[in-house]
Amino acid sequence: MTALTRTIVLWCPDWPITAAVRARSLAADAPIALIDRGVVFACSATARREGVRRGQRLRDAQVRCPEIVVLPYEAALDSRAFEPVIEVIEQTMPGVQLVRPGMCAMRAQGPARYYGGEEEAALWLLDALGELGIHGSRVGVADGPFTAEHAARSTKRARITIVPEGTAAEFLAPMPLRVLGEATLATLLLRLGIGTLGEFSRLDSLDVEARFGGQGARLHALASGLDSQPVIPRVPPEELDGVIAFEPALDRVDQVAFGFRASADRFIQRLVAAGLVCTSIRIEIDSESGDISERSWLHPHSFTAADVVDRLRWQLQGSGTSDSGLSSGVTRVRVVPESVDAIGNHEQGLWGTGHDERIHHGLSRVQSMLGHGGVLTTAVGGGRTLRDREKLIPWGDREPAGKSATQPWPGQLPAPAPGTVFEAPLPAAVFAADDSAVDVDDRGILSAVPSRFSADNRTILPISAWAGPWPIAERWWDADTSRTANRFQVVDETGTAWLLVLEDHLWWAEARYD
Repeated sequence: MTALTRTIVLWCPDWPITAAVRARSLAADAPIALIDRGVVFACSATARREGVRRGQRLRDAQVRCPEIVVLPYEAALDSRAFEPVIEVIEQTMPGVQLVRPGMCAMRAQGPARYYGGEEEAALWLLDALGELGIHGSRVGVADGPFTAEHAARSTKRARITIVPEGTAAEFLAPMPLRVLGEATLATLLLRLGIGTLGEFSRLDSLDVEARFGGQGARLHALASGLDSQPVIPRVPPEELDGVIAFEPALDRVDQVAFGFRASADRFIQRLVAAGLVCTSIRIEIDSESGDISERSWLHPHSFTAADVVDRLRWQLQGSGTSDSGLSSGVTRVRVVPESVDAIGNHEQGLWGTGHDERIHHGLSRVQSMLGHGGVLTTAVGGGRTLRDREKLIPWGDREPAGKSATQPWPGQLPAPAPGTVFEAPLPAAVFAADDSAVDVDDRGILSAVPSRFSADNRTILPISAWAGPWPIAERWWDADTSRTANRFQVVDETGTAWLLVLEDHLWWAEARYD
């Protein structure tokens, strides 16, 4: 029989909420809900007291708690916020295995000997987290990680739950089958009249393996308190961050950028020594007032030291200038590599760089002189009109979240799209055969058949073919922002097609099919 590993598991309840509160400096007792794909992924204890539950739709949660603070769930934030916790735990008890953000495991034998017992070791662990301002954590000690995890999750109010050695099966016996994490097996066992881990463990192990296979045998061993899974300590990642502290604090953008230049050089050198390049960084700026500025930056190729300094300067100055003053002095700057790639994937070709490389370097150089928003690229977004679909984003940034082009947009202009979209719609006019102006009534009926039109208020062109109207009705429930218009496609005598829009009884040429 495989020896069981005496295990300590630390659990921080509601860790996604804790991470969001610490990152955004929110009140710890605020009703908070983290939303993922339109449903509640996690919610604070205050929100739960108002009836909010995980899995609820956002609208249902807001009905139960109108003052709830709604934030998007960010898995990367969970991991990033738990990293300092892991580092503190490793100083207290080395050999930590990260189970997931908010939960970690370690062997109990060494800490118990060092601190004088399992309970004393657990108290040291909780005290270490208390110094970080993380309260309400729980510790479970048992035979194997599975039992220790559920000891930490025990509904008892005790901060520390210790399951005596050899009694894991008795501790797990009253728990429901769902704690095994296999819904299909739990449903089948319930149909067979088996509802708890104790009842499942009393089945013969050979019969369970014959009926449910290797996976069923593993779950049967867990239910029997025979968790043979070892604790595998994590290998601390190599420190690649670039950090510098300023004493006294610096209150000018150019001073901070100049002071950080050497750290940026060392940051890039460490990446190169590790055979990596960075395509995404996160810059954290601490100020004397206690405020923290944190932002992620992307690069279309890979960051150089000068690129890192540019991003720091842009983040500091905002809408100001490079020599402008700051509202509060900067005490610390940290740059973290968020996305890295093998350096071999970014080496120059045998015959030098190509056109794309020269374009990239040219645009990056112009952007460094003009600022982050000085060089813009276009992306296609969602929307019903052509102007709504055009998105301008700074060079190197990813497309911001929002209106997606892949979502259905009732009333969107069908393909193919026009070749030329005018920066500002051109005043136009459409006439019937008797020279009267063509209009559309409230029911979408034309006053006359279009015969001629002008897109520049000078030249009148005969219409050889036309189609429409296609109505646009946006935000009809809001009188201040509602919009009603009609679109037409017309073809002039030269064969050129135009997209015309009639809004408030005025004609506009929005695009041309070249």
